Amino acid sequence: MSANRTIDGIKACVFDAYGTLFDVHSAVGKHRHRLGDSADQVSVLWRTKQLEYTWLRSLMGRHKDFWQVTEDALDFAFDMHGISDPDLHKDLMAAYLDLDCYAEVPETLATLKDRGFRLAILSNGTPAMLAAAVKNAGIEALIEKNFSVEDVGIFKPDFRVYQMAVDGLHVRPEEIVFQSSNAWDASGASAFGFKVAWVNRFDQSRERLPGQPDAEIQTLADLPTLLTSA
Repeated sequence: MSANRTIDGIKACVFDAYGTLFDVHSAVGKHRHRLGDSADQVSVLWRTKQLEYTWLRSLMGRHKDFWQVTEDALDFAFDMHGISDPDLHKDLMAAYLDLDCYAEVPETLATLKDRGFRLAILSNGTPAMLAAAVKNAGIEALIEKNFSVEDVGIFKPDFRVYQMAVDGLHVRPEEIVFQSSNAWDASGASAFGFKVAWVNRFDQSRERLPGQPDAEIQTLADLPTLLTSA
């Protein structure tokens, strides 16, 4: 990874939630012993189908909220692995409301807030899902606003989703730096007009899509030193 230049003129830091602030695989992690050797495969397939269903429903014009999509994806993962356990299914869905946040998140958000940056979340998650995740992570006092795609009825990377942060925070797109661990989301936000720091936690390749991040970091702890305020 080449050295990053500073990202200048920023008023607000807007974060994707799932995979960026919160560890999506921690839900299965809480019940790993009940899934046995298939735990990792179930977790990866659950996440993969969850994202695929958001894109496909958006293309079809058949929106359902992220909670329903998450449950549908878990149903698919269970079917693929021959799992029939209603209690485990219920417990995994409940665990998705109590995902672990990544270790650096609270301190990084506090540092950014102390420096005067406004902080918000922009996510596919429902308002209830986001409120639960933020509360359980103990970061309520740091986040100014949760923006949910339910206000526009379509999932990322539709530009109407990113526009919510512009309208809700009353700042220009170029005054927002957007953070996502999802390379496709980083591309979408960049194509929209945000400045973007891609949190490449898992050493992925860049997407071959319109829009490229302004910076690539390994964890959110690397973010504060990159930013200068407007």
